[in-house]
Amino acid sequence: MFNFAKMKIKKIGSKPQTLTLGLSPCPNDCFIFDALINGKVDTEGLKFDPLITDVEELNLRAIRARGQSEKKKQLDITKLSFAAYFQTANNYVLLRSGAALGFGTGPMLISKKKYSLKEMPTLKIAIPGKNTTANFLFSLAFPEVENKMEMVFSDIEKALLTGKAEAGIIIHENRFTYQKKGLKKIIDLGDWWEKETGFPVPLGGIAIKRILPDEIKIKVNRIIRRSLEYALANPMESKNFVKQNSQEMSKIVRDRHIKLYVNTFSVDLGEQGQNAVTMLLKKGIAAGIIKKIKGN
Repeated sequence: MFNFAKMKIKKIGSKPQTLTLGLSPCPNDCFIFDALINGKVDTEGLKFDPLITDVEELNLRAIRARGQSEKKKQLDITKLSFAAYFQTANNYVLLRSGAALGFGTGPMLISKKKYSLKEMPTLKIAIPGKNTTANFLFSLAFPEVENKMEMVFSDIEKALLTGKAEAGIIIHENRFTYQKKGLKKIIDLGDWWEKETGFPVPLGGIAIKRILPDEIKIKVNRIIRRSLEYALANPMESKNFVKQNSQEMSKIVRDRHIKLYVNTFSVDLGEQGQNAVTMLLKKGIAAGIIKKIKGN
């Protein structure tokens, strides 16, 4: 996993190549990929055909492929929750740049009424998709909970306010808005993870098809990093792209989102980031949530 040094470089033709690219509409993804998608940096002859959709949709698109015909429909490059990547690692390899990972970035379990942790197995819990890292962490912390209902992450606050669910796991910008709506924190799953492991919370990363030539994998990683570094050096450049794809949030929330979720781990996972992802995998296997995966 992540070891580009062991990749065998094969010379490929000079014909321009278009790669499909999946990313979420969240501010951090749009901030990172704006320059790449909108031609603000050198893409070294590669072209990108973007699909911007909810991360669980991207997860399912990668996981559900069965047989060669379906695998051909998989995106060449895609944002994936790390929990979803573990299920499709035979088909994808993680890149080092573009990830969402860090301290103080974890999902939170919230509710309208204050509940104790002991009450979790008796509650109906709204989750932002069964293949999300948020649900993965919740399952590690509360393995006995079975009554879950899936929904788009942006609908969870409303579900709690209307009584459709009793507790819910929020991700992304909802961590900045839930208190203003009268909702209460039960537990910060990111804090729980950090206390359990000492590692940053690994939320999601950028994966690329294993069957693509190694030269393309390395080039794409380099271009993503270049796009991110351009955004960091020119933070106002991405504001329109971020705004047009965001989930109706204020500029203050968008800026806070980017500041929190785009960090040094986004530029390059590094050893600590790699170890955090490996720890998540080991804990998932030990808990029986996932099977041991193949692939490097």
